[in-house]
Amino acid sequence: DASLFNGNTSSWVEMVSTNLLGGCMVTREVVRDMQRRGQWGHIFNAVGLSGHRIPDAAAGGTFFAATKHALRCVTEGLRQEARAAGVPLRVSGISPGLVQTEFFETRAFGDKEKARAATNGIAPLDPADVARALLWALAAPDHMEVNDIVIRPTQQLI
Repeated sequence: DASLFNGNTSSWVEMVSTNLLGGCMVTREVVRDMQRRGQWGHIFNAVGLSGHRIPDAAAGGTFFAATKHALRCVTEGLRQEARAAGVPLRVSGISPGLVQTEFFETRAFGDKEKARAATNGIAPLDPADVARALLWALAAPDHMEVNDIVIRPTQQLI
């Protein structure tokens, strides 16, 4: 119910609150804590493939994708703020494709058959695949920053 033609405003607010404001508020508090301790780390934002394309605009996915595109901008903006402040904070966005989680079943309101149909028979990534990508970025040498990680099942078209 997030169509731009006739979407539900409360759904839009929930998406902005979850996908954008929530992450920004957590980031602000984490950065404050890093400043207080004088120790800088690595912040990852869960951008998702919808931050790189609009996969289901006709089905009402435009607004969701807009929040993820905004999160991608926030991720790059945070990286630039860190560089301008001269701090060694590393910032990355991770954008996995289909991952074996409860997402599609939740989106299909518990209908397991609809959830399976949504993945079009594609073998999804395992959550451990995503974790390995994060670990790879964390293991990068200090002089290297991984900004965007885009991973998807080999069978996934978009």
